[in-house]
Amino acid sequence: MTTTEGGWALPISEGELAGLTREMHEAHQETLPVMRAGALDLAEEVRARAAGGPRDPGRRRFLLGAGGAAAALTLAACSSSGSGGSPAPAPGSPSGSASGSPSGSASGQYTGDLKVVALATALENQAVGAYQAALDAAKAGRLGTVPPAVATFITTAMGQHADHAKVWNSVLTGAGKPAVTDVPLSNQPATLKALGAATDVATVAKLALSLEDQAAQTYLFATYNVTSPGGIATAATIAPVEAMHAAILNYVLGQYPVPDDFLPVDKAASPDLLTV
Repeated sequence: MTTTEGGWALPISEGELAGLTREMHEAHQETLPVMRAGALDLAEEVRARAAGGPRDPGRRRFLLGAGGAAAALTLAACSSSGSGGSPAPAPGSPSGSASGSPSGSASGQYTGDLKVVALATALENQAVGAYQAALDAAKAGRLGTVPPAVATFITTAMGQHADHAKVWNSVLTGAGKPAVTDVPLSNQPATLKALGAATDVATVAKLALSLEDQAAQTYLFATYNVTSPGGIATAATIAPVEAMHAAILNYVLGQYPVPDDFLPVDKAASPDLLTV
């Protein structure tokens, strides 16, 4: 156990955290080929739909069946904490209701499944920005002493979110839509405010966990609600990696992850959070 300035202690050893981070990195690397293939399939489906042509369900539907089941099982196994669920979203980072149509509101330049893609990209960008803000605060000394293993986890998770955003943006640009390069979410100002007020690692970890839970549950929601097999396959491939981020953050907070029989989607983000 590593005790830092201010009395906060890392509940697991740095060696254990480093091992979990390596496993997370390996899992991410294994998903990259399937994730990119799913994104290419989705871009082709969008172009075919726009041209009025048929969609090929063969390999994509196979990926959907295997990937969707794997995502649901992995998320249920990894995402919750020993207290009976993940911590509630931190003040300033609320989720929207995910009970409506994935198309969300009628306004904006992204519609249908592309609105879910844009939402996913924005969530990934939000996570990248949050982790970068944490690193910047650590370098400035605003979080006290940050164990090296924690900094390595943050850097690794941030890179994985950037990879996910790049994949989703390839779908948007492939469909003739602009890439989402910032965070067009209505909860972003409050999220930045909460991050700016953080003064220790535990507070940052709780904020990051709320974002990871939101992303993982949004992807799970997408696997059951978007219409494109390629989109479902991509979401199902990314979701378990997001769940690993959440599981490790639970360890960092001293909350041993235990499986839920059914993962909820109450923290899933609504497309209505998009401001574009």
